[in-house]
Amino acid sequence: MKYPFRYDIIVVGAGHAGSEAAAAAANMGAKTLLITLDLFKIAQMSCNPAMGGIAKGQIVREIDALGGYSGIVSDISAIQFRMLNKSKGPAMWSPRTQNDRILFTNTWRKTLEQIPNLDLMADMVTELIFEKDNLAGVKTRLGTEIFSKAVILTNGTFLNGKIFIGKKSFGGGRMGEKSAIGLTENLVDLGFQSGRMKTGTPPRIDGRSLDYSKMTEQPGDEYPQKFSFSDITSPLSEQRSCFITYTNPEVHDTLRIGFKESPLFSGEINGVGPRYCPSIEDKIVRFSSKDRHQLFVEPEGWNTYEVYINGFSSSLSEAVQYESLRKVPGFENAKFMQFAYAIEYDYFPPTQLKHTLETKIIPNLYFAGQINGTTGYEEAAAQGIIAGINAVLKLRGDDEFILKRNEAYIGVLIDDLITKGVDEPYRMFTSRAEYRTLLRQDNADIRLTPKSFAIGLADENRMRRVEEKLMKTKEFISFLQKTSIQPDEINPILSAAGTPEIKQSLKLHKIASRPQLNLYKLKSLPCVKSFVNKNNITDEVLEQVDIHLKYSGYIEKEKLNADKLNRLEHIIIPDDFDYHKIKSISFEGREKLSKIRPKTIAQASRISGVSPSDISVLLVYMGR
Repeated sequence: MKYPFRYDIIVVGAGHAGSEAAAAAANMGAKTLLITLDLFKIAQMSCNPAMGGIAKGQIVREIDALGGYSGIVSDISAIQFRMLNKSKGPAMWSPRTQNDRILFTNTWRKTLEQIPNLDLMADMVTELIFEKDNLAGVKTRLGTEIFSKAVILTNGTFLNGKIFIGKKSFGGGRMGEKSAIGLTENLVDLGFQSGRMKTGTPPRIDGRSLDYSKMTEQPGDEYPQKFSFSDITSPLSEQRSCFITYTNPEVHDTLRIGFKESPLFSGEINGVGPRYCPSIEDKIVRFSSKDRHQLFVEPEGWNTYEVYINGFSSSLSEAVQYESLRKVPGFENAKFMQFAYAIEYDYFPPTQLKHTLETKIIPNLYFAGQINGTTGYEEAAAQGIIAGINAVLKLRGDDEFILKRNEAYIGVLIDDLITKGVDEPYRMFTSRAEYRTLLRQDNADIRLTPKSFAIGLADENRMRRVEEKLMKTKEFISFLQKTSIQPDEINPILSAAGTPEIKQSLKLHKIASRPQLNLYKLKSLPCVKSFVNKNNITDEVLEQVDIHLKYSGYIEKEKLNADKLNRLEHIIIPDDFDYHKIKSISFEGREKLSKIRPKTIAQASRISGVSPSDISVLLVYMGR
């Protein structure tokens, strides 16, 4: 059957990547269809009920700054907020929310249903369809042909997904949901390379069966913030606590009993698992000298007793999970609501993509999310919004939208995927970014909202808020530079903060730049309080000013370094460049360059196996 409606863009899969891709495309004016297996599980939190964290929180704020919805939905469904790494510099500060799993999904569906130009459909896509060798749409399990100008695949863990619990295994993209069959084979027939990866999820426990007195409470921040820069959401007024407990040698001994039945060690699972989020059995083997591992007990929502045991991911049998977990302090009487399981699924090496996330083999076909070998809701959502944006821009005939490594963590993520590829599930860390002082969570709106506004995604209200933030930041800095303070006014504050008192009047900006102080402590000064109230200076502006006063020297130095390296980003390599004819480039260099086909000299320099001398030869050959 031919579906009677035609679309500009079809998005396949409504996880975090698909939801952001569909929303971006529709909000930019494209007639969009989002197809997924189950409309009641849109943007399902398959693993932990949380958003953000180290580097991931920066990504969520970047998505929000671009006009995406992950930050807004996270704020609405949050049950706890924490700013991680506050003891370190602002480049490391990372926001994180604990979320109500059901409210998160329901909010995403409600959000998508209210977007003009966006239709939703429940079905499974099994293959792509073509007209005269051009991508023309998709065909579903029901045999329905739906036509479009572009297709974005965001299939998550569903492509030939297989679930493992001990010796038991069965097909599934998530527990209780069918795997997607047929699409991998179709793509391989079209010339794509595919591979297998593995991930896992911990058990869910009835919180009423736990003894929290044996655990350490982990409350949210005393003064919680939020993800979204917009005025749509507000900080939490009430929060739920998480708890921390630990495994012990007795737990580890019990887990080892099940190793012989574990598909992870028997070889039944061939896919590579995430290095930085290993299963509990993998931790015991890899870190055999440790006699305990930390477990986070995380509530699943406001109105449920279900808790998620972060750190106890496993593919072991139900009996071993049951016996071992009940030896953890506080879990002596634990009742399981769902056992842990591992899942193996197909992915497609991302070196087959352009920076726009369009495939190199088939024009107007885009991949985003775990299909590209990443792990994490945030990494998936980031790819989704970029794929959605670029699909629309290409249909318009406009310039592509690519974020550089010094402009966004999203730029680092996509450049790493396209240039280096993956041999294990990719997870973002602050250490992956060379310019993390520039890529802070607090300035994501300043960095990205003007870019998004220019292409028609971020709305005018968001742009006005950024302009107002910049204006008030500048005014407040000017006030601090012009205003002097007398010793008798400031010394009590300086003494309480453990920093030397002053003996004569001093400009406020010199006082505020001391590391022991922040502007929140100086708000009690009559002159500062008056200026803040009169000019409606928000905490967001206070944070910007505080960071500027303390770190402006480091920020300017990093900007200069980025500018030097960005010169190589402007040296474009022709798409049909023949690297094999330059014999003075190493054999490995020629092979890697021919495979990746970098767009610029800067990208070529980041390819593993391409040496600095190879880049020098390439520059000489190109007349530089």
